[in-house]
Amino acid sequence: MTDTVKRWVEEIAAITTPDRIYWCNGSEEERKQLTAEAVKTGVLIELNQQKLPGCYLHRSHPSDVARSEHLTFICSRRKDDCGPTNNWMAPAEAREKVGALFKGSMKGRTMYVVPFLMGPPGSAFSKVGIEITDSVYVALNMRIMTRMGDVALEHLHSHGGEFTKCLHGLGDLSPDKRYILHFPEDNEIWSIGSGYGGNALLGKKCLALRIASSLACREGWLAEHMLILGVKTPKGDTHYVTGAFPSSCGKTNLAMLVPPAPLRDEGWQVWTVGDDISWLRPGTDGRLWAVNPEAGFFGVVPGTSSKTNPNAMATIAKNTIYTNVALRPDGTVWWEGHDDPPPEHALDWQGNPWTPQSGTPAAHPNSRFTAPASQCPSIAPNWEDPAGVPISAILFGARRQRVVPLVYQAMSWQHGVFLGATLSSETTAAAAGKVGLLRRDPMAMLPFCGYNMGDYWGHWLKVGEKLTNPPKVFRVNWFRTGDNGKFLWPGFGDNLRVLAWVIDRCTGSGEAERTFLGWVPTRRAIDRTGIDVSDTTMDQLLHVDRIDWIDAVSAQSMFFERFGERLPEPIREEHDALARRVSTALQQFFYK
Repeated sequence: MTDTVKRWVEEIAAITTPDRIYWCNGSEEERKQLTAEAVKTGVLIELNQQKLPGCYLHRSHPSDVARSEHLTFICSRRKDDCGPTNNWMAPAEAREKVGALFKGSMKGRTMYVVPFLMGPPGSAFSKVGIEITDSVYVALNMRIMTRMGDVALEHLHSHGGEFTKCLHGLGDLSPDKRYILHFPEDNEIWSIGSGYGGNALLGKKCLALRIASSLACREGWLAEHMLILGVKTPKGDTHYVTGAFPSSCGKTNLAMLVPPAPLRDEGWQVWTVGDDISWLRPGTDGRLWAVNPEAGFFGVVPGTSSKTNPNAMATIAKNTIYTNVALRPDGTVWWEGHDDPPPEHALDWQGNPWTPQSGTPAAHPNSRFTAPASQCPSIAPNWEDPAGVPISAILFGARRQRVVPLVYQAMSWQHGVFLGATLSSETTAAAAGKVGLLRRDPMAMLPFCGYNMGDYWGHWLKVGEKLTNPPKVFRVNWFRTGDNGKFLWPGFGDNLRVLAWVIDRCTGSGEAERTFLGWVPTRRAIDRTGIDVSDTTMDQLLHVDRIDWIDAVSAQSMFFERFGERLPEPIREEHDALARRVSTALQQFFYK
């Protein structure tokens, strides 16, 4: 442990005045001790240990059930460095305003000092954080989500002593006194007034994306909101793919994909490396290499079942902390979309009596599970390799009923960055209250980029210049619908059929036709053996409509105007080139 760490902890203790300071070491004995403490104080509810061994339930305050994006700030010294897509607060104002809320905030409570490592031990990718918190729930979740305790301090000692200062306090859980602050130039995070995951587990989005993206820009790598999976082909070779998807777009399901029987019988296999975060660095071989910096999964529970994600269901059957799900009389949990039918009686996510006739959700729509990644049946044998895995392809995916075909390939790295920059997705009723509302979410990083997004795109372009063998970039859309409003593509495990074409393209094969969008597979390029997808349906899935893209190009132009001079010229060039290609395609259509 360094003197810098000790001095910082003493400084925070003097401000917050806890009754007790506890340094977490990450041991199994400590886990049992902290869990018993959490159960005794009502922070956790012990579940049926025969049916769900090692599992516990937590109920958060009804006002504290999701990320508070409107209360999340980037406190860069210059407002322009924050960018138009983030909330900005001047560092001096932030420290004065929120610092006052921390004074005496831990009196009568225990301060937990949580050293944690993001990334595999000994890896050049990995970063150390120290989280100070007065929440035992946070300490136990950080133990699952990161490599917590002595392993982090050992890495800190051997890698120069730099760490991210992460200060978290529950406060009074008032939304009026809730702030999540990021100081990118100081490598520091403050969060108060929330005990919810993304607001309180500061290794999650706060460090792994907002702070890490800023560090990555300075150090020459990428911190991305991306899954990582490995696909082993019948030939025996394995290709690694990353994918950026906004919420409700099947990201976790893809990360834990189970091959359908016909492809499994052929020898296809899918490995999970990570379901949410990817840190990527250019390798000496000219390829892009990636690690999953997390040690656990913090997933949305509703809709998770043996049909939608059997690997997730197996993962969360033990040693899991559930948050805001329903509790059944037998001490097990339930949520909407569970394998089991609704229970006749249960306690809902707030602890109130619930029946199917209650007219309210049993589990909160954003209820969560925290589970060790090592328990996932599909976890890759090399998921903790300090060197990472080499990336063959990058996917940008979102939910679009029309406009975007099932899959298409970018024409170059620069064009691929443009595809990520223009990513947009239609919201669902559960997420936004209105189906089909289009939301811009570049690289699925809109809530998570820690600096000006125009500069972020420029950094992507610079990283590409270092790569002699860059990954191919693809846009995917599992959610295209027909005239009847039903999905045209079966999705879930059958998405492997699309990944097979992606891998073919990466290895120099795979039939494709050049369109004004990019390279689109031919009708016969994607294997449909064993699924009910006709030629007519396939034509609909792959159709690129010229008329639809007039409005799409116009909307992209309006979005880019927000960035002014910070918009990289290559992105502007790609936008103008798309506009010209759409115009040419329209002329050919009308005058053929």
